[in-house]
Amino acid sequence: MTKKIFTFCLFLLTGIIAKAQNTEDYIAAHVACAQGLMHDHKIPASVILAVAIHESAAGNSKIAQHLNNHFGVKGPNNNAEIRSSYRDYLNADESYSHFVEIMETREPFNNLFGKYDQYDYKGWTYGIRRCGYAHSRSWASQVIGLIKKYELYQYDERPEGYVEPVYAAPVHRRAKNKRKIKLYTVKSGDNLSIIAKKKGTTVKSLMQKNGIKKANLKPGQRIKF
Repeated sequence: MTKKIFTFCLFLLTGIIAKAQNTEDYIAAHVACAQGLMHDHKIPASVILAVAIHESAAGNSKIAQHLNNHFGVKGPNNNAEIRSSYRDYLNADESYSHFVEIMETREPFNNLFGKYDQYDYKGWTYGIRRCGYAHSRSWASQVIGLIKKYELYQYDERPEGYVEPVYAAPVHRRAKNKRKIKLYTVKSGDNLSIIAKKKGTTVKSLMQKNGIKKANLKPGQRIKF
């Protein structure tokens, strides 16, 4: 009996694994569409594929499975199987075409066509992220990582001797700047109590910030407050 249960569970697990599409199969299924769009619109096929892989989990996401939505585009849908804020498409190719349409017709994405050619996948990826396609700061590096991992640039039909432009990794500013250190120069007759009163703090705080164990101060000494 135990053996039968084990065999049945193994059968179910094998079925689930087989059903999940791996990334290589996904690329093989959609590379022709991506290259066709590249030829017509001059967006790197590598970028189209990598964004689709990233946004649809290589075709395994719910919105890809039920809505044929491979790029995380929001909008109305008529699907009764899942409740979703993402729009639906007749098939994957329609989803791919709509992504390129968004790039061409919506600002500021349409400005990218004048900046980058069909071989510059890094420029395109950074540009799409910068234009607000994704909120995650690591989105561009993740998409570029997919292009490199699966060598998707091979589908961009780069001319022989093409030299990739060099881009510095974007520096993300912190939401809050570091607090500036405030210093006070000790004057003759000053003590910690007087300084604390002047600066709206406490003697204990001054001693902690400056590592002071004794309250002796010297004129000209600079302390943080």
